[in-house]
Amino acid sequence: MILRPYERTIFKRYLLPQRGEGFIFVAAAFSFVAVTLGVAALVVVMSVMNGFRADLFDKIVGLNGHAVVQGFGGRLDDWRDVLKQAKATPGVVSATPLIEQPLLTTFSGRVEGVLVRGMTVADIRRNDTLGGKVLQGSLTTLTPNAGNVAIGSELARNLGASVGSNITIINPAGRSTPFGTVPREISYRVTAIFEIGVYDFDKAYVVMPMEDAQLLLLTGDQVGMIEVKVTDPDKVGEILQPLAEKVAARAVVSDWRSMNASLFEALAVERVVMFVILSLIVLVAAFNIVSSLIMLVRAKTRDMAILRTMGAPRDAVLRIFMAIGLSIGVVGMVTGMLIGFGLLYMRQGLVSAVEWMTGQPLWDPSIRFLTEIPSKPDPFEITGIAVMAILFSFVATLYPAFKAANTDPVQVLRYE
Repeated sequence: MILRPYERTIFKRYLLPQRGEGFIFVAAAFSFVAVTLGVAALVVVMSVMNGFRADLFDKIVGLNGHAVVQGFGGRLDDWRDVLKQAKATPGVVSATPLIEQPLLTTFSGRVEGVLVRGMTVADIRRNDTLGGKVLQGSLTTLTPNAGNVAIGSELARNLGASVGSNITIINPAGRSTPFGTVPREISYRVTAIFEIGVYDFDKAYVVMPMEDAQLLLLTGDQVGMIEVKVTDPDKVGEILQPLAEKVAARAVVSDWRSMNASLFEALAVERVVMFVILSLIVLVAAFNIVSSLIMLVRAKTRDMAILRTMGAPRDAVLRIFMAIGLSIGVVGMVTGMLIGFGLLYMRQGLVSAVEWMTGQPLWDPSIRFLTEIPSKPDPFEITGIAVMAILFSFVATLYPAFKAANTDPVQVLRYE
């Protein structure tokens, strides 16, 4: 908004408090603070929600693929043929055989439920989600028939195990004897500890070579499923439709949306609700701008009348008061953005400091899934928040500004 020189002078004079106008200044200050807090809250919450979804998607899909081809009964006999068909499907980036089975493990008298994950050696070393998250040891030690495994960090903590420890994995479906079924127990050496960052994975996963998993589960040459990754995760259903039709008689294709539908739908709903609720803070700030401008107009009615008699047009008065309201909104928006990005940058340190002072955990990985607070600011959302704050501030200036512009100098100065 372009102001003439004399309009800028009046704008600066009215924006700063004058004698006897302390209450008006306090109301304007509250408007500024409300806009700042609203914008900062929106930036922080929306960035954390985006980061939460993106982090969960990257780690869950990075470990489990965009879809799985699972045989009926949890067994896929002719998996090599299905693997070839999957790799030959247009849009498929990779397809890998996989075994997953919930079992039990023991160490030093402690028993924990685990999810044994059998993968080919090449897939273990090629998996970025695992390879970049090793805390101790090395995944290169996982070779067939070596008796080595990698476990999650939370599982290692619960068992009290470390690299070099020998854990025992129990398969209840063991061998049959005249006295009944005897559980199968095999000891494995922990040679790597990883932390994916998803609590449920870190507390349960035991990764071992495919051949060792087949021997433990007595499955022979069978696998449980084939993990598939595609070029576009959002179109995974369309891409894998031809494959689903080919294997319909022996397997079922499940994509990441159906396997984690409730989780991602809940995140989407929560994201929209949080945006609407926090936007109300900015809306309340807009009402504060209205009230402070109305008080300012009433206090400056005589000044406006004199200004009009000196030849100032209505649009000049209109621009002055609109500029005052917009300046509160714009400065509050910029300050809120800076505070929001500052809080995002220091988020983990602030949480740790509050936890240290209160002695209470603020971010429990067992509830929040992730071990750290994620953040992913979306430029389009940030722009939308800024535009919304400025738009609310602009709309808030219209009534007071038009009220001031329509001041009748004859009525105001009649008894002067």
